[in-house]
Amino acid sequence: MTLNKQALRNGARLAALSAAALGLMAAMAAPAAADDQPTRKQLIADCSSGEGKCSFNDPVLGKAFLGEFRQVSNSLYNCSSSDATQSMGWSDSVGSSDSVGVSVTAGGKIAGIVDVSVTASYGHTWSSNHEENSSLNMTVKPGEVGWISRAQVMQTVSGTWQTHYDSPKWGHYYWYVPDTITGPAPNGTDGKSNAVVVKSRKMTAEEKASCSAGSKSGRAFVVKR
Repeated sequence: MTLNKQALRNGARLAALSAAALGLMAAMAAPAAADDQPTRKQLIADCSSGEGKCSFNDPVLGKAFLGEFRQVSNSLYNCSSSDATQSMGWSDSVGSSDSVGVSVTAGGKIAGIVDVSVTASYGHTWSSNHEENSSLNMTVKPGEVGWISRAQVMQTVSGTWQTHYDSPKWGHYYWYVPDTITGPAPNGTDGKSNAVVVKSRKMTAEEKASCSAGSKSGRAFVVKR
């Protein structure tokens, strides 16, 4: 009876040790399996280089929205004692980026693939970049600095990259990766409009001090951003 109990205890101990060993083997094997799979960056790089034959499947356009305001002109510092009015030129270039912040270059292979996919699904072209420039008159009060800011209508397009290799890579001919790209949309998309505004603020103490220095005293002047 005692021997049977001892045998049972020994058997339970061996089973526990075997289970622990199996668990350790699985844990050790997990990183190796992960190493056998490509990263999202590697797949997109192969799409861009042409090593992988890629398509952007099932594109879905999101609702348009107005992007953040950004300064698009030089700054006008009014160092005089009266309002200063001047015509200011501005220029803006807005690009696209994917879900991890990687730039989608205008004219590049990735941008071209997305454009083909969106055009086929929605009947209109997709642009990865928008450039615009113009000028307007702005008035800045004494002791203030003014500049021009602009916000671009933006839109997302979500889909799945399909990468096809002539020979298996990472063990497969095909790999898939979801992606969302955010880029500029035409003015008026979904009722949203681009915006250009004049902004101003009080000069800092340091900026006021620079106004009093040398030939800058008593007049308005323009400096780079």
